[in-house]
Order: sequence, then structure tokens, then C-alpha cells
Amino acid sequence: MAPPSLVDILRYIGREEPLTGTVRAFPGLTREDLGRLLESAAGRLAALPPEPLPEPRAPVKKPEGPTPAAPPSLRLFSDGAARGNPGPAGAGAVLMDPEGRVVARLGRFLGVQTNNYAEYMGLLLGLKHARSLGVKELEVLADSELLIRQLQGRYQVKSPTLRPLYEEAVGLLKQFLRVKLAHVPREENKAADEMSNRAIDERM
Repeated sequence: MAPPSLVDILRYIGREEPLTGTVRAFPGLTREDLGRLLESAAGRLAALPPEPLPEPRAPVKKPEGPTPAAPPSLRLFSDGAARGNPGPAGAGAVLMDPEGRVVARLGRFLGVQTNNYAEYMGLLLGLKHARSLGVKELEVLADSELLIRQLQGRYQVKSPTLRPLYEEAVGLLKQFLRVKLAHVPREENKAADEMSNRAIDERM
């Protein structure tokens, strides 16, 4: 059986995939708009000479020996940036161990979004990675007073855009044995701020 062409793959994605993440990342873009974009791209590709898909890479072998133990506790610095608010936005997170050693630096480009949206996405980025590491105790530090106060239950979440992000964050926080939430000055959150801006500059 011949491998599928890129045209076939694009048309299948446009027809079958929900594409909710992409639609959410670009306000004003509908599922139908995205389907038409994919169909248009497939049409342009179909007019080009056929190009074979790359050969699959051999799986990476895992190192032998015992798996390193997951750090029992970490500090999560999270941040978000939007140039224009709304404007090009990025989420950033940095995980550190209790001795201040960096465990992970994370960044993600979000398209055009608001600053508060980016703040929540930076938090979610860090929480998911911490969970993947098997962390039990987490200290969350962010320079967004709104985000921290909402998670503490001191501020209401009135924005319909932020509400699902808030609920997802609360659900993830409940999966840790112990969580501490702290609002910190911007100068103490430079590492996460750097990652959120790198995400915009480098389209991470």
C-alpha cells in the first residue's frame, strides 16, 4: 500500500480533525475558515511535483539502568506576555528544584492573545510538565496578581475566556499532594518572563 501524500493528509485533517486548539489560539478564526485554509493549501500542493514523505526515524533507545527518581518537590515560575494586549503572545515557565537548579525551561507561542490568557497558559505549561515528572509538592510563583488571587479564591473569574483555563489549572493543582501559591514581584520572575518573550520571538 502506497504511503499517503501530503495532500491526502491535509485534506483528511481539514475534514476530520476538530482543530479546537488552533481555533482557540487565533480569535476570530472559525473551524470552517481553517478547513478552507487547509483545502487551499492542499490544492496548491497538489499542483506541485509529488514529494515522498520522509522515512520514519529509528526509535531512540532508552538508557539502560534504573530510572532517576522524580524530584519530590519543585518551584514553578510562570509568566505570560502579550505585545499589544491583545497581540502576539507567549507563555513561559521555569521549574527549579529546592536548591535553585533549573529542571526545565518551557515556552509556547500562542498567536494573538491577551496578557491574562498568556499568564494562565504559562501556568498550565508548567503544571503539566511538573505532573509528567511525578512531582508531589509544588510551589507556584507568578507576578500576575489576578492569576494568583483567582486560584486562591480571592478574586472571581468573570472572563468567559479565562474560565476554562482556570478550571483546568485548578484540576491540575488538585493532583499534587501539596501546593503553595505566591505572588512575586516581576524582578523575581525574570526567568519565566524571558521564556514567554522567547516564545514570541522564536515562535516556539
